[in-house]
Amino acid sequence: MLIVELFIAGGIVMVPLVGFSIVATALIIERLVFWYRVKRRQKRVIRDVLRIYQHDGDAALLKLKQNADLPIARIFLEAVEVDHFPPHAFRLMMEGATQAELPTLRRFNSLFDMVIAIAPLLGLLGTVLGLIRSFASLNLGSAGSETAVQVTSGISEALVSTAAGLIVALFTLFFASIFRGFYKRQIAAIQEYCSQLEVLHLGRYEGFSSVSKVLQ
Repeated sequence: MLIVELFIAGGIVMVPLVGFSIVATALIIERLVFWYRVKRRQKRVIRDVLRIYQHDGDAALLKLKQNADLPIARIFLEAVEVDHFPPHAFRLMMEGATQAELPTLRRFNSLFDMVIAIAPLLGLLGTVLGLIRSFASLNLGSAGSETAVQVTSGISEALVSTAAGLIVALFTLFFASIFRGFYKRQIAAIQEYCSQLEVLHLGRYEGFSSVSKVLQ
């Protein structure tokens, strides 16, 4: 009930602000599920693949196909499928696959930025509209209760809309910052794992045994 009252008190700008908050919440939930899945399974899957790949490329390929919902698994899959390529071509395949996965890792970042930028501006617009409404209600020749109610309503609209815009922006900014941190750590992990796979491929291609430290 209180939320409905605040929505009404905030004026017309509350409509797009509520829309932005719903969209941002839905996108945040999707990203949380995505990163939870990556964090929970990625390290175990990739270490298994690296261990298997030393001895059996086909088994490693099967393992990757079973976990193709992970970005790093799709990157490895592109490379392992051309295991017969020379090392420089193998590396190029991984680099190309990594570039193809970047949009997935950065998904919705631009939408988060848009919400963070627009929500405070909508709140500011509500502030201006509320103050205009308050001043328009002032009648210097009359100090009746009706005028007081209109002025108070305008001030309430200004304050509520400003607060709502800031809340939506701060809420979105908090999670967007977390997702950017996840993205940076994921890029570092991809580089590390790809380097390890390159070493193993070089060992297989040149015919010498891979160093066990690669997997440690």
